[in-house]
Amino acid sequence: MRGLEVLAGNPQAKHRLSAGRGLSHAYILAGPAGCGKHTLAGLLAQALVCSGGGEVPCGACPDCRKAISGVHPDIIWVGEEGKDVNVSMVRALRADAYIRPNEAPRKVYLIPNAHTMNQSAQNALLKLLEEGPPYVAFLLLAENGGAVLPTVRSRCELIRLGPVSEAEALAVLSARFSDLPADRIADAAHRCEGVIGRGITLLKDSDSRARGVQETAQRLVKLLLEGPELAALEFCVGLEKWEREDLSALMEEGVEQLRTGIGGCQDLRRALSLARRLEEVRRGLDFHVGAGHVAGWLCAGSF
Repeated sequence: MRGLEVLAGNPQAKHRLSAGRGLSHAYILAGPAGCGKHTLAGLLAQALVCSGGGEVPCGACPDCRKAISGVHPDIIWVGEEGKDVNVSMVRALRADAYIRPNEAPRKVYLIPNAHTMNQSAQNALLKLLEEGPPYVAFLLLAENGGAVLPTVRSRCELIRLGPVSEAEALAVLSARFSDLPADRIADAAHRCEGVIGRGITLLKDSDSRARGVQETAQRLVKLLLEGPELAALEFCVGLEKWEREDLSALMEEGVEQLRTGIGGCQDLRRALSLARRLEEVRRGLDFHVGAGHVAGWLCAGSF
């Protein structure tokens, strides 16, 4: 099987899938959230529908191209991410499985929350695994492979995925977030504990937070410089809900914006005074001043 380099770490799983034994009709991909189950499932689904001949997936045939784009009609997701898979969903899957593929040699069903299936749902799936049509394949994604009934596990090939090394996590995150500061990426690589998906979430949240702080600082500075006074007061009161760390970042960003844009301010003295006040608030936050005091400090002397 080709293309396994997209999956970070997990050498045993890669060796097992590249051993040249051909693809199974059913896999259980087990491991913690963010460990690469969806990445591997996507690659396996592509390989199962590939019609290019030779080693799969070829990446060039129409079936591969549609699989890569996420529009292949014979790759079917069962259930929604984060929601349980119930017996009615499995029964609907079973009815659909007897309809031949639209385009590909096989019809692939991906079940992202297989560990949430109760016994009735798993028994309904078991019958399909045992007696289903030969063109149907299944990819069961489970955070805990032990939550799948032994009878179902025995009819699937179990692939276990786990955390990668911190160095591997750093390499993957650095390639994906090349525009972010190296220290932020290194911090995420350390904090994710080898779970790439967790590191991606940390960096996305961090990036989103940074943009939010920047936009809020722009609004805050504009209101404190130009008013109206009531709008400025209401805006500052809303900052009481912010965490101290985020407020500190907000004050720092406000000072930076004032310094870089001070030449365009109509009232230079007012802008310098506001920059000093924001810096005072930031220092106060370092001494564990409550967020509730920030609104008064910011508005004092602004108008």
